[in-house]
Amino acid sequence: MANQGTIAPKKRSWTKEAVIQIGSGGSAGFVEVCIMHPMDLVKTRLQLQVKTKQSDPTYYTGIWDCLKKMYRTEGFFAYWKGIVPPILVETPKRAVKFFTFEQYKQFFLFGASAPTPLTFSCAGLCAGFTESLLVNPFEVVKVKLQSNRKHMKESPSTFAITKEIIQKQGLGLNGLNKGLTATLMRNGIFNGFYFGFYHSVKTYIPPNKDPIKEFLTKVGIGFFSGSVASCLNIPFDVAKSRIQGPEGHKYKGTLKTIGIVYKAEGFKALYKGLLPKVIRLGPGGAIMLVVYDYMHEYLVSVLD
Repeated sequence: MANQGTIAPKKRSWTKEAVIQIGSGGSAGFVEVCIMHPMDLVKTRLQLQVKTKQSDPTYYTGIWDCLKKMYRTEGFFAYWKGIVPPILVETPKRAVKFFTFEQYKQFFLFGASAPTPLTFSCAGLCAGFTESLLVNPFEVVKVKLQSNRKHMKESPSTFAITKEIIQKQGLGLNGLNKGLTATLMRNGIFNGFYFGFYHSVKTYIPPNKDPIKEFLTKVGIGFFSGSVASCLNIPFDVAKSRIQGPEGHKYKGTLKTIGIVYKAEGFKALYKGLLPKVIRLGPGGAIMLVVYDYMHEYLVSVLD
């Protein structure tokens, strides 16, 4: 964010503030999803696997094994399967998240003159809930595309998958909004810690005059924030993938799905895909927050 020195920040109109927040958040989301999507795909593939299928030669034993088998059977560009829904929703999603985060902060001051760690966490939690309502239909389509193991030349398009889901299952909680509760919990928990930790720690670290050191500091805080948040919310992420996956009819309800996975596959199954998730969201979190910070500074300098 812009360096807050002794000069009080300039009061902006609501419209100008919205342009800055949406432009910053949208840019951050677009850059992050383009770079880190292959790890999101690997995460989903691993989460959809059931332990009893280990004898299957197409079973993935880890990240590298998944990448190799995908390359051999589906082609290089398969690493970006399902990227269209995130591209379409990522910019407005991140824009909504960052914008609503700034607005929610005003409601969670709890009488304090400045935001506290609790303020940042509560605002992040609510921002995560808000973005979930927007993103969930796109997640349903994305998971459907990512679970398809055909070669890219034979894989259905995003439009074809969306049309199929709407025609067969509708727009409700059994169709295009399947797994909404799991998405709400996943995104809420992630953003509650993510924003709470990042902004709280950043407040106590004085800005560094060296731009490289300042950049590395932001990357480090963002990486840690994204990594820990990923560890906290992954059981809900696994539940979301199972509910929205090709065998989603076997799973009903977020907590029930977590219970089914735990009973059938053990505790470790609730953390399937953790490593690629951390690899994606750790650096992804750093990329997103750094791009957001610098884009925010740029837009402020242009519009103020």
